[in-house]
Amino acid sequence: MSDPRFQAVSDLLGDWRDDVLSGTPPTLYPIGDGDLARIEIGPGLVTLIGGAPAAGKTGLVMQSVFEALDRTPTLRALVLNVEMSPSVLLDRQLARLSGVDLSTIRHRRLDASHAEAIDRGMATLEQLGERLAFVRPPFDLANVAASADVFGAELVVLDYIQRIAGPGENGDRRGAFDATMGYIRQFADAGTAIIVVAALSRSKDSKGRSSYSGEALSLASFRETSELEYGADDAFILAPIDDADGEGEVVSRVVLKHLKSRHGEARDIALQFDRPRQRFTPAESAGATENGSHRDGRLQAALRSMWNALRPGDGGGDP
Repeated sequence: MSDPRFQAVSDLLGDWRDDVLSGTPPTLYPIGDGDLARIEIGPGLVTLIGGAPAAGKTGLVMQSVFEALDRTPTLRALVLNVEMSPSVLLDRQLARLSGVDLSTIRHRRLDASHAEAIDRGMATLEQLGERLAFVRPPFDLANVAASADVFGAELVVLDYIQRIAGPGENGDRRGAFDATMGYIRQFADAGTAIIVVAALSRSKDSKGRSSYSGEALSLASFRETSELEYGADDAFILAPIDDADGEGEVVSRVVLKHLKSRHGEARDIALQFDRPRQRFTPAESAGATENGSHRDGRLQAALRSMWNALRPGDGGGDP
């Protein structure tokens, strides 16, 4: 028999009441403007972001990290990425910050015409660099915990979770994964903000086809175990809507599907992904009229159509 462990509400009321009446909101690290400002990243929160291969989930997460560092001058962040080296990730951020396309940067084809933009991007990276670190192998949670403690990281990114080992040994892959999510929850409960990037499994679309299409993706799409969505405070899936050419460059229209919100309302976010520059921007202004009111543009119409297909019988309400 284990010893009983409980606390009466009467013992909690005093501190809780003082907290409620203090007017002090929870600490959050803003990561963007417009609808992106609604995404809550902060101490004690686990934010889960999934997406199909090449959907842009790492790009969105890294943009979020750099924006959080820029907007919260005391914040320190630690990133574990099992697929991309730090130099590749920095290439992508340089493209976003400078406006020079990623292909030009990746192939080192810079010339004098790029100098001012590259200098501007480099200056931002240098300014934030002292507060950002990348985890080196081994890619396991023991190394993450030790590195975060030494570096003083308050924000930790795990990209992607299916390839990060937890401490100890477990009998099977599912058990190991459940244990890993348990440790991640403990990291958050210790006051760290956690962003978890996850691979997805293909799901059946409305025609019964195995697909990564937006209408087919749901909480059940997270690969390996339901412990992923259970352990997260917020769960998002980055899904495509369509592609359109704008001024000779491909701009992906995507939706960040908000599938779970433990502390508030789950609301999808329409985004535009400038893939050559690895830049995500909110799309809520796409349907703005001259007098500032809003109407549905192509992106909003596509998002609304997909939303209604996902939620039959709800009266076709707004996303």
